[in-house]
Amino acid sequence: MGNGPAPFSDIGKKTRDLLNKDYNFDHKFTLLMQSPGGMGVTATGWKKDQIFFGDVSTLYKSGNTTVDLKLDTHSNVSTKVTAHDILPCTKVACSFKIPDHKSGKLDVQYLHPHAAIDSSIGLNPTPLLELSAAIGSKDLSLGGEVGLNTASASFTKYNAGIGINKPDFSVAVLLTDKGETLKASYIHSVNPPYGGTTVAAELTHKFNTYENSFTIGSAHVVDPYTMVKTRLSNNGKFAMLCQREWRPKSLITVSGEYDRRLTMEQPS
Repeated sequence: MGNGPAPFSDIGKKTRDLLNKDYNFDHKFTLLMQSPGGMGVTATGWKKDQIFFGDVSTLYKSGNTTVDLKLDTHSNVSTKVTAHDILPCTKVACSFKIPDHKSGKLDVQYLHPHAAIDSSIGLNPTPLLELSAAIGSKDLSLGGEVGLNTASASFTKYNAGIGINKPDFSVAVLLTDKGETLKASYIHSVNPPYGGTTVAAELTHKFNTYENSFTIGSAHVVDPYTMVKTRLSNNGKFAMLCQREWRPKSLITVSGEYDRRLTMEQPS
């Protein structure tokens, strides 16, 4: 990407990651094994509502090509092949799932010093088309995205946003849900060269219901191997997460959530 703008999907991503990434309130286990030759194996299992789910994925890198293969407990096989720099500044990815013969998809990304363009098309007779673009620089980007269902000739989405990125803070304003929702987010790092503390906030306004909501959160680096995150929403939910790297690329994460509304409910 260099000095060019990030893809449209990255506008506001830093705030979303701090407020949502790695929070999990079910039983989940992930094991990652990676070899120096570029081969990686990841096994994931989680339990939700007394039902166990799991998958095993392998990732192989060779030169500019990456192959990702995943097998889950429903006997679905997902494959994604990604090739970099087939043409200058481009990335091409082809993905499909077996036995779903209509799941094929082709993604193309082009990064320019003043623009970032992403396109996607389904590999079936009535494909879903998606296109997003952002213009500007690494400090300021303006962009939008649109999705078209060719089967019904209708738009599945159209969103727009603007983002400002600096070394210690980022601001983003997004118009989503086909213009029905406005989101504003802010993230700020304190003492970033040494880890320190990062705080973030996201405000949401829905035009159709006049509903307002907010979420605030923080991340604190205790030491080079330990991080603690907190999150508070206007609906009365408070969440906390502690993550520890016990060996390279191996993490132990413990998270929990407190819902004030549940404690206020009177027994029937």
